[in-house]
Amino acid sequence: MLMKRGRDNGQFLNRRFVLSLRDGTLKYYTKLDAKEPKAVIKVDTMNACFQPDKIGNPNGLQITYLRDNITRNIFIYHDSSREIVVWFNCIRAAQLHYLKVAFPGATDAELKPKLTRSFLKEGYMEKTGPRQTEGFKRRWFTLDHRRLMYFKDPLDAFARGEVFLGHRDHGYRVTIGLPAGTHYNGTWQYGITIETPERSFLFICETDTEQKDWLSHFNAVMNTPMSPQEFLKHSPLTCHWSARKIAPPQAHMIG
Repeated sequence: MLMKRGRDNGQFLNRRFVLSLRDGTLKYYTKLDAKEPKAVIKVDTMNACFQPDKIGNPNGLQITYLRDNITRNIFIYHDSSREIVVWFNCIRAAQLHYLKVAFPGATDAELKPKLTRSFLKEGYMEKTGPRQTEGFKRRWFTLDHRRLMYFKDPLDAFARGEVFLGHRDHGYRVTIGLPAGTHYNGTWQYGITIETPERSFLFICETDTEQKDWLSHFNAVMNTPMSPQEFLKHSPLTCHWSARKIAPPQAHMIG
């Protein structure tokens, strides 16, 4: 039994979780005697990372997975630090088992980077809409390797939008500042522009330090060659925000 944050009401309630090595799934049930799970999460599509500050509990764990090509967040904790660590390690073991079956010739060292990982960076930035004439709004951003997601609140169950960041050889780049003529009346002033093959995305950071940190992470991602799996899942020639639904390689921008 783990304490899980409700998707809509934000309350933490006891839920039964079952991790199956044979099925390669993590299931959770809303009732102890429920026969059908509320959700079935495939271990190859999920990530888990400790988030004590975000969740407000020293034993907090965030599980992220794809459901119908939408990023879904689940926030859980256990009163016992040992118990939550056991869950975390078991999830990694289940992922490694799945990968060894899927890639029988790969070594543990080659498979390890595909296991659970911490996000590259999280924090607040301000963003504008697709026409770049809308007002800038403050949103919570999460950079998970090549996926930049934004949320209205850090504990939202679903990302409001996501964008894939490809390699700079395919037309992706990031620069300091905003395009000339950008209208902005806020107090934050440290701009970042991400350019993609189809359009630009404008952000504003609160401090110079945050601006440089985001810029460093974006550049690191865009300088990293894309894997064959990433080429299969994402077209390097299209890039949009998606509105609660991703249909790779195309999606839709939201404000």
